[in-house]
Amino acid sequence: MNLCILTISALFGTLIGLGSFTFNYAEGFSYFSTDPSACANCHIMKPQLDSWQKSSHHTAATCADCHLPHSFIEKYIAKADNGYRHSKAFTFQDFHEPIQLNQRSQDILQQNCVTCHEPIAHNVVANDIKCTHCHAAVGHGDPPSGIGGPEKPNEIERSTH
Repeated sequence: MNLCILTISALFGTLIGLGSFTFNYAEGFSYFSTDPSACANCHIMKPQLDSWQKSSHHTAATCADCHLPHSFIEKYIAKADNGYRHSKAFTFQDFHEPIQLNQRSQDILQQNCVTCHEPIAHNVVANDIKCTHCHAAVGHGDPPSGIGGPEKPNEIERSTH
């Protein structure tokens, strides 16, 4: 019985230790903020941060303003979902390059575009046209190589047709 308790305690301690190390190494607490630089903790997001800094939205919106729901609970549910998926993808190196938005993230982005630009976006919503159909590079200025631009349709667009 004592050996069983000792084994369970050792396994639990190992899991807590590894989890704590990983969270610290990944700068986990930074993801609770809305600071755009936290989004680029992973090297794969650096081109998105760099291009956002050159975009027309740089002075008006952060990553969280466009890519997360605005209500408190939904925002942190989306952060947790994204954090899980991103950490899994980066750990196992099974992410798509260039990085792509999944359907849920596309829906959040669309809703946030429409919310911020409601006066001019009502016809777009009525016709079920995605904002990124015409404005693929707006939030990120000149798209990083391989993403967006007239000669290379945005990855979001490819997944919606």
